[in-house]
Amino acid sequence: MRVRTYVPVVFTVLLIALLTVSASTKETRLTTGINPGDLAPGIESLENKSDLSFPNHSGRYTLLSFWAAYDAESRARNVSLSNEVNKLDPEKIAMYSVSLDKSRSIFEETLKIDKLNETRQFWEGSDSKSALHKAYKLDKGLKTFLIDDAGKIIAVNVHPKQLAELLKND
Repeated sequence: MRVRTYVPVVFTVLLIALLTVSASTKETRLTTGINPGDLAPGIESLENKSDLSFPNHSGRYTLLSFWAAYDAESRARNVSLSNEVNKLDPEKIAMYSVSLDKSRSIFEETLKIDKLNETRQFWEGSDSKSALHKAYKLDKGLKTFLIDDAGKIIAVNVHPKQLAELLKND
């Protein structure tokens, strides 16, 4: 009979202790990942040896697009997003595109055909075992990421028609 009395009391005390500890945590640390709410992984050593780090604290968003000429959907989305970003205030958003084509010459020709600004286009010619592929899980498909100025992912696989609305809402 006494055991039945103590079990709810012990359970209640443990629950209160757990809630107190979790409520007293002042700052929740974001984890690095590829889902909305995660911190976007930094990108190191693209072809021009520059790194992309997303926390910029300038109020400007970053749209990161992974694409390849062999993937028609990602290529078309990259062009559409680039055209949409060009209509927006450059103080509000910057776009960086990373091509995963195996050949640099295919990447360069595609830029010419698609009339893309080369200054924010990068070629990542390494294989699918690279750190970039692993960090962004690119073996599961080529994606786009909208990242805020703190480096937090706001949206994944942004459609061009959604972009202005997402910027307005956040």
